[in-house]
Amino acid sequence: MNVITSLNWRYAVKKFDASKKLTSAQIGVLTEAFNLTATSYGLQPLRLVVIADEKLQEQLVKASMNQTQVRDASHVLVICVENEVKAPYVQSYFDLVQEVRDTPETILKPFRETLKKQFENQDAEKTRQWAVNQAYLALGNLLTVCALEEIDACPMEGFISGQYDEILGLNSHGITSTLVLPVGYRAQDDMFADFKKVRRATSETIIHL
Repeated sequence: MNVITSLNWRYAVKKFDASKKLTSAQIGVLTEAFNLTATSYGLQPLRLVVIADEKLQEQLVKASMNQTQVRDASHVLVICVENEVKAPYVQSYFDLVQEVRDTPETILKPFRETLKKQFENQDAEKTRQWAVNQAYLALGNLLTVCALEEIDACPMEGFISGQYDEILGLNSHGITSTLVLPVGYRAQDDMFADFKKVRRATSETIIHL
């Protein structure tokens, strides 16, 4: 399928076929796509939790406003943000840049020191919202990749983050759950699969200058 055909094929699945599971190769594509998502400054203030444990998934239903997609999906992807992005975090990113690209210190230092100062002094809530914005970039990327790979998905904001964090033990990793993406295969009797897409006309949403 081409990109537009794939995007027309996808929809927010309301009912998954619990008997069908994604392969490790398919999950590998999604995790690599997540890791390749563009983020502001390249800092990647995100981590992805991949759940393939039926008991854990069952526990998450109540924390997901009783949405059963998290129980019946093949896997549940939880996009999380780092709880702290300060100067040491920024330093570690630039250390990696130097290791991978062998970029001279004279080039790296000005930008690195500017960002270290920015994130060290920036209000914590502003940094958190910045990180959340990056999580949405990752979600959009994953949805497109899912469509191209014919993997069904259901993006979810309707969940109780604190309960997810507790159930999954995310505090010990220094991260907070931000978005949830159950993935797998649509059930044959999910009536939403046949609904026509409702979108404004491109003549209303696109402005050519």
